[in-house]
Amino acid sequence: MQRLSAERITDSVTYHGEGPCWSDRWGGLRWVDMLAGDVLSFGEDGEVLRRHVGDVVACVRPRATGGAVLAVETGVALEDPDGTVHPPELFWQPGAVRMNEGGAGPDGCFYAGSMAYDQAEGAATLYRVHPDLRWEPVLEGVTVSNGIAWSPDGTRAYYNDTPTGKVDVLDWSPEQGLHRRRTFVVPQLEEGQDVHPDGLTVDSAGAVWVALHGAGQVHRYTAEGELDVVVEVGARQTTACCLGGPDLRTLYITTSRENLEAGEDPAAGSLFSVRVDVPGLPVLPFTG
Repeated sequence: MQRLSAERITDSVTYHGEGPCWSDRWGGLRWVDMLAGDVLSFGEDGEVLRRHVGDVVACVRPRATGGAVLAVETGVALEDPDGTVHPPELFWQPGAVRMNEGGAGPDGCFYAGSMAYDQAEGAATLYRVHPDLRWEPVLEGVTVSNGIAWSPDGTRAYYNDTPTGKVDVLDWSPEQGLHRRRTFVVPQLEEGQDVHPDGLTVDSAGAVWVALHGAGQVHRYTAEGELDVVVEVGARQTTACCLGGPDLRTLYITTSRENLEAGEDPAAGSLFSVRVDVPGLPVLPFTG
């Protein structure tokens, strides 16, 4: 098994960093400071640019026509190529539940999941948002919806409901959508503490990289479910990861300082990166 150490490449620039996404469509890396409602981008010179878009922004993914789709507190909003953000399409009224994570699928739809602010069990849903912004629930009764990404051939999707402590896999087809959910792997830690699988990404070999919140690690599991790489991250609350860079061989990792005392974990909220052997996949765009 290979062990790698991620490099800290920014200061502690987020309170709750999440959802990194590399896209040539917008020229590099973007991620979110979720509970601040800000979208961040990482320039070639290492400068971090920040843009406020709402009370909460949980996920950012590219649109096929340029710009981005944003999961905001209670729905989705579209960003045009010139940066204009349109008023959001609301799925529910602000209250106990907010959006949390998402990603585009092979059908061009945006799959966005939710969670209760108090993490009430079974209060969350994974939604499918069509290009015309029609939406429907596809998984109900989950608790903290996280990390959806597809296999290279588009026939499987990997998904985390974080409190379950496991990574699930679902079959996917244009006719049936997401179906036949089952356990893919149950991550284990040497220290024996509870495991909280957060965001994930899939590489070009079909392996799944999973950020383990609270462990300060990212694990890579082969398509057969074998652990073959462990990345050590210098902040415990690792939240999500993506593969990017011109050759898609840089693993970017976001971290959080949510609920931490001042000085408890000095690197929390920073962006980390590490070079890996297998490149990622170009991110799927939302066709709306």
